[in-house]
Amino acid sequence: MGSCIICGTSVEGRICDLHEEDAVFEFRGTSPDQLSVGRYYRGSVDGFAEFGVFVDIGDSVTGLLHRSELDRRLDSLDWDSGDEVFVQVKNVRDNGNVDLGWSIRQAEREFRGVLVDDPEIGHSTLLEEESEADSGNADADGESADATEESADATEESADATEESADDDSASVDIDETTNGEGAATAAGAVSQTGDADRVDDAGGSVGATDDEAAETATETIEEASAGGSAAVVEEQAAEAEAQDAASDDADLPTVTVGSLEDHVGDDVRLEGEVVGVRQTSGPTVFELHDETGTVDCAAFVEAGVRAYPDVEETDFVRLDGEVRRRRGEIQVETEDLTVLADEERDAVEQRLADALDDEARPDAVDPLAEDSTVEALADDLVEAATHIRKAVLTDRPVIVRHANTADGYLAGSALERATLPLVADQHRRSDAQYHYFDRRPLEGGVYDMDDATKDTTTMLDNRARHDEALPLFVFVAAGGTRESLDGFELLNVYGAPTVVVDDIEVDGAVTDAVDAVVSPSLADAPETSATTLAANVAAHVNDDVRDDLRHLPAVSFWEDAPEAYLDAADEAGYDAAAVSQLREAVALEAHYQSYEDKRELITDLVFGDDEDDVGGLAGHIAEQFREKVDTEVGTARANLDYQTVEGHDIAVLDTDAFSHQYEFPPETLLLDELHREIREDVDALVGVATDTLYVRTDADADLHELVDTVAGEVPEGGVATRSVREGSVRYLAGERSAVLEATLRVLATEV
Repeated sequence: MGSCIICGTSVEGRICDLHEEDAVFEFRGTSPDQLSVGRYYRGSVDGFAEFGVFVDIGDSVTGLLHRSELDRRLDSLDWDSGDEVFVQVKNVRDNGNVDLGWSIRQAEREFRGVLVDDPEIGHSTLLEEESEADSGNADADGESADATEESADATEESADATEESADDDSASVDIDETTNGEGAATAAGAVSQTGDADRVDDAGGSVGATDDEAAETATETIEEASAGGSAAVVEEQAAEAEAQDAASDDADLPTVTVGSLEDHVGDDVRLEGEVVGVRQTSGPTVFELHDETGTVDCAAFVEAGVRAYPDVEETDFVRLDGEVRRRRGEIQVETEDLTVLADEERDAVEQRLADALDDEARPDAVDPLAEDSTVEALADDLVEAATHIRKAVLTDRPVIVRHANTADGYLAGSALERATLPLVADQHRRSDAQYHYFDRRPLEGGVYDMDDATKDTTTMLDNRARHDEALPLFVFVAAGGTRESLDGFELLNVYGAPTVVVDDIEVDGAVTDAVDAVVSPSLADAPETSATTLAANVAAHVNDDVRDDLRHLPAVSFWEDAPEAYLDAADEAGYDAAAVSQLREAVALEAHYQSYEDKRELITDLVFGDDEDDVGGLAGHIAEQFREKVDTEVGTARANLDYQTVEGHDIAVLDTDAFSHQYEFPPETLLLDELHREIREDVDALVGVATDTLYVRTDADADLHELVDTVAGEVPEGGVATRSVREGSVRYLAGERSAVLEATLRVLATEV
């Protein structure tokens, strides 16, 4: 029996079932049926096809990574034949074909261990153990009969090595083999950008021992062993000496920050901060310590593969004493003492880190993209929302943007994406970090219902359990502002996932109480605007470097009456009135076709085209399709309107089931918007009626929730409820359609 390299559980091999997907395997087999489904394997690119990438796993097996498994376009992969890649085995078919899955981890250091999958052995082994075994066999073959003489020489060489080490601050102490052939245990330094195997190779001491002390103790141990003394006595003497040294040095250690460690290489220092990661290697335990200036790896060693300081866990605030080393160009700390802080000491360090993070994340005073009284009135709220997003990136918390599946929603979401992705890339070394730490997903009707919340919650809990991922920050733009989203927010709140709402419609007070930050004109009695205008201004304060990329977005988001200041900003960015209109229509078309699964690249190409001489190229082509489809549908709908006069008010009614194409473009909501803009001068309101859904369009100041409550009172068995304020939609039971429509027209006549 062995033990899991991650949690220490007794298992056959070196990894338990729970953590198997946290490690990567090297395959030693010769047949596809020897692969283990679900495991991640190291492979190499064999070749490309239109439908995917062929990857060699080991020397004898090749699998297919189909393009549908990728989280990006196939032609955007920067792989070449022969490149090392990491993939997951999804399925091994009866004919021997191997289906592979994408791995978001594409570097060995991003896995928590490297193991060997050798079918002849029958269980997993550590790659380091295999290497050590090979090395040990080679040494054994070369042993001579003069072991005693070699042992004496080794003792002298060890003493010489100790003297040489004192003259070289950067040298590590390596203890040569003794006469019994066993190597002395050494500690691995924590190197922030190298793998765990490298850290084991760089072993330099044990917990609580400096280089000189380790060398002296080693020399004494060899001499004691040669003289026939007891190892226990030696260990007791070493422990007493170590305790005395620690007691005398403790008061003199300077407390420094992670950011200043470059100035303290070779010194013993004290750090105070939060443990943000713990990983057990085949050598030392590596603690990732974070303070207000950065994060550093700290290696603690008691015995190869044994957890040091087992009571210290992630999120603990600690005081750590150790020696600063530089290994392979990276700063690390070799831990000599680690203490968990409590009470006032913990509170002081936690508050210091929180204050520093808030200062770093909070942007400067608001500088609007253009002169805008609404943005100026919401200055504090804009800064608060931008701070939440920046803080999420700085603390390795994924950012999930949920937006309405409309042109306004897509433009708003794209603005935040444009600002956040460069920050994510700067924060993380992983090549795929932009896909792992940021996502943008559309919402039907701008409502975050239980279906959406359940899917998001399941995904985030799975990522936390499998990858120790922090719960994401959810940012809702052009979505989530009304009470219809409360159930979804409450589910997120059960798990403590932070939420921000950026919405142009009137936000319900209950929503304001349920989320962490809100940006809405309704909260400041400010003039109405678009969600994109709000989101683009937030984005400009998330990342000022992309400000110029965002200037045209507000103008594009207005279907009519765009503010002159934003039209001027768009024109300065190269988008004249025609280009602005084309881009709006193109995004609206794509928003429909990407309603359920957004692909980042096409929207990015549309909204942020890099060809300054042809900013309307792609957008112009798609806009032609938009106008053709919309004009045809509007013409058909207008010819089939049922005009009714109710209590002196003219209301047009369209049967959307009968006179629009279901599930095709344009959707009912966009069709009714276009139709209402054309006939608004002739009617007081437009009502679209489907099997179990009703849509209201009017320029009057009508409150949809109040209208629904009144209609529900008149038709108590109709199951009448607000579906989406943004869409102006109402749900009801299909069998009560006639009664609900009649009641709605009566109530609407009193509203307009």
